[in-house]
Amino acid sequence: MYAMERQVSGLKRPSRRASKGLITVGVALVILLVASAVLAPSSLSQGAVLGMLPFASVLAVVGLGQMLVVQQGGIDLSVPGAVSLAIVIVSRIPNGDNALLVPAILLAFGFAAAAGLLNGFLVGRLGLNAIIATLGTNALLFAAVLGISGGSPTTTTRLLQSVAGGLSLGIPNSVFFAAAVAVIVIVLVKKTVAGRRFEAIGANPIAARATGLRVRVHQTAAYVWGQMLYCIAGILLAGITAQPTAFQGNTYLIPAVAVVVLGGTSLLGGRGFPLATVVAAVFLSQLDQFNLAVGVPYAVRTLVQAAALAVGVALYTIDWSRVRARFGSRTRTTKPKPTPSPA
Repeated sequence: MYAMERQVSGLKRPSRRASKGLITVGVALVILLVASAVLAPSSLSQGAVLGMLPFASVLAVVGLGQMLVVQQGGIDLSVPGAVSLAIVIVSRIPNGDNALLVPAILLAFGFAAAAGLLNGFLVGRLGLNAIIATLGTNALLFAAVLGISGGSPTTTTRLLQSVAGGLSLGIPNSVFFAAAVAVIVIVLVKKTVAGRRFEAIGANPIAARATGLRVRVHQTAAYVWGQMLYCIAGILLAGITAQPTAFQGNTYLIPAVAVVVLGGTSLLGGRGFPLATVVAAVFLSQLDQFNLAVGVPYAVRTLVQAAALAVGVALYTIDWSRVRARFGSRTRTTKPKPTPSPA
């Protein structure tokens, strides 16, 4: 039984070679940096980089949460509501009082856990479509946002501004938080038996269920941990932005999925690539900074994000070898036969 479980669950050491997604997005980032240096040097100035890195860190944390859900073959469209609710709780409830910041953070994590359990119950237990279920949860989260905030922004406490929005050694503190989250996700998913089972269940839930693995528990856990990471991202964003809006999480729906796909994680589930997801977050944030420096309108920048998502899906979802083989077979069949020369 153990041998069978080991074979199906894929409990083997992961390859130490860089993933295809990491290589692809790494090369794309280098090309983007070169293009930025040539065409828009202002996008690589010290002020621009220090302004970009905090938001890239927030996107990286959100992307890692989405990656955990995608690994189980699902998708979480409640990201905007989750991020916005965390922002509202840690800013509206303290209302400038540093003493109330810690209770507000604990309350935000409580709401995140409840939302994750709800998503996991709807998708994992009831078998509802992940898109429909998480959209419904997103509506509930925004109802809580409006109930707490009334739709008006609130100034963040000075303590949260200094912790999340400050600098250490000339580097934004949010970068250190994002790096810590990435290390934890990498260790848990890649270096533990439970993490490798988590990936194997996402790759083949039917075979995993046949070996006695608790598929529904892992699917629910993915949504719960995803919500926890969205909550961390919202708390960071509330500290980075001195006066955040009640709907600031809306800007992270498409980018959250885009960085996961650009990092090489399949939308069908299975193996995830946390480091590549983080690099993709930096790439997408610098791409937005580059577009801003060259004067691209906001609507076009949104289209660029959607195009990046489409490119990622095309790169890692389409079987290009089969496409090339089919195209090659058609060219061979349509190639005219040479006419015999007269004797």
